[in-house]
Amino acid sequence: VTNYRVPQGVGDIVMIQSDHTGAVDILSAELETADLLGEQRKAQPPPLAAPTMWTTEKMKEFKAKMGKEKNGRMVVKRGEVVTVRVPTHPDGKCICWEFATDDYDIGFGVYFDWTTVTSTAITVQVSESSDEEDEDEDEEIEGLSPVGDVERGSKSYLQNRYGEIMPVYRRNSHQEVQAGSHEYPGEGIYLLKFDNSYSLLRNKTLFFHVYYTS
Repeated sequence: VTNYRVPQGVGDIVMIQSDHTGAVDILSAELETADLLGEQRKAQPPPLAAPTMWTTEKMKEFKAKMGKEKNGRMVVKRGEVVTVRVPTHPDGKCICWEFATDDYDIGFGVYFDWTTVTSTAITVQVSESSDEEDEDEDEEIEGLSPVGDVERGSKSYLQNRYGEIMPVYRRNSHQEVQAGSHEYPGEGIYLLKFDNSYSLLRNKTLFFHVYYTS
């Protein structure tokens, strides 16, 4: 039997016949493709603006102040990734953060979850590695798939609700206080990631402050 290759053009149809009932469904290739692309475009959230970043040299003062705060200091253990989830606040227009570490640097990046905010409480999630974190968050944080490593900066694919504001890079937080801000793009939850997954030996003492401004 000779095989014929039939080109598919605009307006072509696809006929699907059931082996059981013999019923025939006729689909328009052009319309189906357009519908699928349209749905995909609708699912993509708008692009996110880059944050404003700066550093300060007042390490001693900042650490002393955060050391007195109830939640201003934590230890990020070797191989761990700590994610601080900060919901947008109805009275705020901008998120701000500051952080520093003792002795050694740490990876840091910022992401955004386009979701309805039901609570303004800030929560902290700890995982043993980036890969395990993605597995743990599959149900709650589907769509955020980091690729790459903290040495060169991570990349993520924008799928469904999640977007990348700033990729994870190692920051010299042991030398200067790292600070930044980002104007709310809308309602959602900021994900501040402190990545120590690249360190096999050293725990990192982290001092951090996160707040909103109006």
